[in-house]
Amino acid sequence: MREFILDMNWNPVYAAMAGVAAAGGVFAWSAMVPSAQLFGPTIRRTGDANSVGLTFDDGPNPRITPSLLDLLGKHQARATFFLVGKHVREFPALAKEIAERGHTIGNHTDTHPSLTFLSRERIACELAQCEEAIQAATARQTRWMRPPYGFRGPQLNGVVKSRGGAGVVMWSVTGYDWKPQPAERLIERLRKVRGGDIVLLHDADHRLPQGDRRWTVEALGYWLPRWRDAGLRFAGLDDLRA
Repeated sequence: MREFILDMNWNPVYAAMAGVAAAGGVFAWSAMVPSAQLFGPTIRRTGDANSVGLTFDDGPNPRITPSLLDLLGKHQARATFFLVGKHVREFPALAKEIAERGHTIGNHTDTHPSLTFLSRERIACELAQCEEAIQAATARQTRWMRPPYGFRGPQLNGVVKSRGGAGVVMWSVTGYDWKPQPAERLIERLRKVRGGDIVLLHDADHRLPQGDRRWTVEALGYWLPRWRDAGLRFAGLDDLRA
């Protein structure tokens, strides 16, 4: 029995299997964890200890985005909206309003696929079609992109750079607000926000043209005045990293 155990411990097949498992773990970590940099540099903080970078994914959404824009305007808060191309084509006037109100617009792909295993060509197509929709609606060109679900592969950064993009934007704090929840739960999660954070929130649902995200607006209605009273300011990525 002892010889069998020793054989298992030293068998190169088992060593190879362990290596494959370890490599798979590293790949999954690099693809999914916001702080991972193995597949290329990402932006997770504003670079300014007195600012907060509020970001909203999956819009535009006529059910939520207008009230969110009004709330941000009330508190003189700029933000970054990562828009999905198919929603921009459906609601171009709302995309234009986001831009006209002084917010930064970013590219969140055209159809919101997971990019981890997509080819460079498919990723480039997703970004290009989203960019075309945004330019047609707003007459603006995007500098920043955020991968759907935060999932990325080793091919993503090269595609973004080849298209002239300024960077891949992740986050340092997430509200997990894509899940239906009482606003009080999101308010508690956002208690961890500090100066320099980039915060991941949603004003839309990539699966539905007019998804419900009212808890996000309610939670920000609570926190925006409190963050400002604490001396924090709010700016889009174009303002912070011009």
